[in-house]
Amino acid sequence: MRFQDVISINDFRKEDIDYVLRVAEKLEEEVKKEGTLEYARGKVLATLFFEPSTRTRLSFESAMHRLGGAVIGFAEASSTSVKKGESLMDTVRTVENYADVIVIRHPREGAARLAAEIARVPVINAGDGANQHPTQTLLDLYTINKEFGKIDGLNIALLGDLKYGRTVHSLAKALSYYNVRLYFVAPKGLEMPRHIVEEVSNKVEIVETNNLEEVIPEIDVLYVTRIQKERFPDPAEYNKIKGSYKVDLKTLENAKDTLKVMHPLPRVDEIAYEVDNTKYSAYFKQVWSGIPVRMALLGIVLGVVE
Repeated sequence: MRFQDVISINDFRKEDIDYVLRVAEKLEEEVKKEGTLEYARGKVLATLFFEPSTRTRLSFESAMHRLGGAVIGFAEASSTSVKKGESLMDTVRTVENYADVIVIRHPREGAARLAAEIARVPVINAGDGANQHPTQTLLDLYTINKEFGKIDGLNIALLGDLKYGRTVHSLAKALSYYNVRLYFVAPKGLEMPRHIVEEVSNKVEIVETNNLEEVIPEIDVLYVTRIQKERFPDPAEYNKIKGSYKVDLKTLENAKDTLKVMHPLPRVDEIAYEVDNTKYSAYFKQVWSGIPVRMALLGIVLGVVE
């Protein structure tokens, strides 16, 4: 993976994923002991965020700083020459002169792949429209592995907006590398796209349902996603579906004691705040997982860690 791009989880083999998780674990131990490391001293990360972000952007910046590198970039395209009509191609060709690696988030599907084809430096996809979010997937896997000491053998439910949710698209594909049972739980109209169901079902057992209560006693991980208003082409479609599910203590009454509730965040009202301080909550642990995992990815593509 040295000096390669990170665009889609489809580009990873299981051995690649396991390698990233091992490097992340190593770096997490080192950073907890040392604080700031020296692996990326003299290297520069450029963050190009054409869409809003809190956790992804800040965790990439924190990861680069903790590796000893520097960060440049923008958090909104309106403050750049894009506002003047500059193309994505020209933005990337300009920024590659300033940085050793580029992280990009863009509302258009395929934008990260295009950037990677143009750039002479490694490009990491931080989310492209409703397509993929591979680094979120890797930190999700890292969190699951830390919580259970394994991924194989688990029953994992993906709940919510499975149609437009890029996090669950990537996660479902990555989980199909492992010996798991997947539950796709979505309101009608927001089911997992058929091409992903067909691809994943060739590798692992899948249960599709609209009823969380039916499957909650069986699952080990409940991965919740918000209904993303910004992804709906028709506001009327969103208004019909919004608020159609909520995970609260009543929802979890019949859950396993060891169940972990995860969420890529931000949340709106799909997980009640009363769940936050329970044994089930793992979504803020996911936030921390973004640091070592993104440190690992940056270090690997820059060729400074092994």
